[in-house]
Amino acid sequence: MTIPPTNNEAIIEKVKSPSAIVKFQDLANKIQRWAKELGFSDIGISDIDLSAHEPVLERWLANGYHGNMDYMARHGLMRARPAELVPGTVRVISVRLDYLPHNAKFSNILKDKQKAYISRYALGRDYHKLMRKRLQQLGKKIADHCPDFNCRPFVDSAPVMERPLAEKAGLGWAGKHTLLINKEAGSWFFLGELFVDIPLPITVNEYSDRANKLSETVEVTASKINDCGSCVACIKICPTNAIVEPYTVDARRCISYFTIESAEAIPEELRPLMGNRIYGCDDCQLICPWNKYAKIGLVDDFQARNNLDDVSLLELFSWSEEYFLNTLEGSPIRRIGFQSWMRNIAVALGNAPYKEAIVTALTDKITLSSELVQEHIQWALNQQNLKMNMVDKAAIELDKNHRLTLRLTRSIEKGLPRDA
Repeated sequence: MTIPPTNNEAIIEKVKSPSAIVKFQDLANKIQRWAKELGFSDIGISDIDLSAHEPVLERWLANGYHGNMDYMARHGLMRARPAELVPGTVRVISVRLDYLPHNAKFSNILKDKQKAYISRYALGRDYHKLMRKRLQQLGKKIADHCPDFNCRPFVDSAPVMERPLAEKAGLGWAGKHTLLINKEAGSWFFLGELFVDIPLPITVNEYSDRANKLSETVEVTASKINDCGSCVACIKICPTNAIVEPYTVDARRCISYFTIESAEAIPEELRPLMGNRIYGCDDCQLICPWNKYAKIGLVDDFQARNNLDDVSLLELFSWSEEYFLNTLEGSPIRRIGFQSWMRNIAVALGNAPYKEAIVTALTDKITLSSELVQEHIQWALNQQNLKMNMVDKAAIELDKNHRLTLRLTRSIEKGLPRDA
């Protein structure tokens, strides 16, 4: 179902009668129930006014913080204007779906430099298709109860400002790391949206109240009041200093960006700071005190597959491209491609303590790899050679990220013992 061009004011005018308002409230109640039946962890409804976020978006793009994600600049302010993206839209239904896996092993893997750390959202099946299917099912249920209804689902699939919309829908608040946080659920969850052309009553709670008050201000980041308070733990723990100021991330310095979104060479000065993180980074969430309230995901598809939650770097580096494609079918990791996968692992091997088996594996692969991967393998070999004749203490000093990782793992073990 796609929303056709519509006059928003005309739609709203049709439902000003008390009986119509009651019917839409009843429908909103049903939508809440249907969403829970479909397995969503939470749901909220918002209006589409994101005008207060436009200056923030413009400045972020002007600073080049989007890196080579050209589509963000190409779509420009459409990201903040839902009715331009999908004409006829008057409300957005935002949904949350928890994904934290059982036995996440955060600290155990981060401390073991021979193991590969993969962002925990990517251990199981790709969430895009699963959530989109559920959103489509929700849309069908609404259509069965509402004549002339049109909708369009989104799950990271278009220029949508999902976090501001989720704030307005009462699902939480955007933290200083820019991710959405909920006091009762932490931040380990996915977001999805259903753009609709009916004026459902909007969700009212503490989160939506704050978000709507901010929408009345000229500069949203300057006047933010939320449950982050004075905490800056996420800013201080970021290995690459990617959170350049509260509520602003320079993607070009973010490990998630250059291990997932960018197919280019990883900046050499940032490589030692990656540690063993080969696909994404969870550090800013791991240090967040609100994640002690995080819920374990109930979707089996999001649990770890192929031992990706506890696997050695050398094992992954031994994969052929065919094995990579076959093994990771249905995984979000597959979309970065084999070359980026090998590039990332090569850097992590360079960051690992010296081991003859690592040098052998790197050397064996270098002539078989693309020019991009070769350059990263050579860097890794140089790092291994530097460590070969060092005593342990000197080798640790070479690891620029060692002390920060130790601080993080101690914090995880103390604050998140269930998930350590």
